[in-house]
Amino acid sequence: MTRTVFSLLVAVAILSMPMGLVAAPSVRLTDLENRPVDPFLASESHKAIVFLFASVECPVSNRYAPVVKRLYDTYASQGVAFWLIYPNPFDTPQAIEAHLAAFAYPVHALRDPKHDLAKMVGAQVTPEAAVYDAARALVYHGRIDDRYVSIGVERPAPTRQDLADAIAATLAGRAVQEKSTQAVGCFIADFVE
Repeated sequence: MTRTVFSLLVAVAILSMPMGLVAAPSVRLTDLENRPVDPFLASESHKAIVFLFASVECPVSNRYAPVVKRLYDTYASQGVAFWLIYPNPFDTPQAIEAHLAAFAYPVHALRDPKHDLAKMVGAQVTPEAAVYDAARALVYHGRIDDRYVSIGVERPAPTRQDLADAIAATLAGRAVQEKSTQAVGCFIADFVE
């Protein structure tokens, strides 16, 4: 098949799609046994997907473990898939398994050493979250809450629950009020081999 014919077939397929439908995103990450996983396909029956970028050594990320567990306990039973995404190529599967156990994370973990998903959602730090709705559109990315004002500057308690609000709005079929917020944490760009 020539390149022109192939391009024409792709264009016809895209133009024949009903308005408003967009192809679901796809990304291949690796699980802790080094098997390829597409978390979008693995979560296709869920009403929403939450990706939480984490790092074994990031103290800001680790401080959010109890919040992540509460969010999971609140929303997983309502059809929300939760994935911890480790973008640091130096976080080995063994270190990640120990991290999951130490912080009693109840969610699935995947490695993103080439930052494929991080780039797709625009994640820049750990911890940072991304929420996809049932149609697999990115509806929120940013901080979990506003507890951290900047590195080393922390409120006694958060005044906004950005991720929880985004998940609740998504499950209710409402638009997320603030689609993007600035997260504070350890820079993913620093995790380069």
